[in-house]
Amino acid sequence: QVQLVESGGGLVQTGGSLRLSCAASGGALPNRDMDWFRQAPGKEREFVGGITWRGNTIYTSNAVKGRFTVSRDNAKNTVYLQMDSLEPEDTGVYYCNYGDTWGPGTQVTVAS
Repeated sequence: QVQLVESGGGLVQTGGSLRLSCAASGGALPNRDMDWFRQAPGKEREFVGGITWRGNTIYTSNAVKGRFTVSRDNAKNTVYLQMDSLEPEDTGVYYCNYGDTWGPGTQVTVAS
């Protein structure tokens, strides 16, 4: 089974940007939608955005619309989450997902 590993998290100031990566290991990215979720301390995991297999449709939650976008490079077996205009409320652990498969997550901290 393909496993997922996120990277690219870190500490950034309000208004800054980060690009997260989600690399598939043990095989190619699956031929299906790939999603990003996040979980803030003390809160439930929430959907952030996703992308279809061919990359022709991208969808994001209202909380990040206009600031975040998802992309994928199937040749590199990697999905990306570009995050701009970051806010302290974006702080949390970010996970990529397909079906029941989750990566271990990467921490994003936005300082005010």
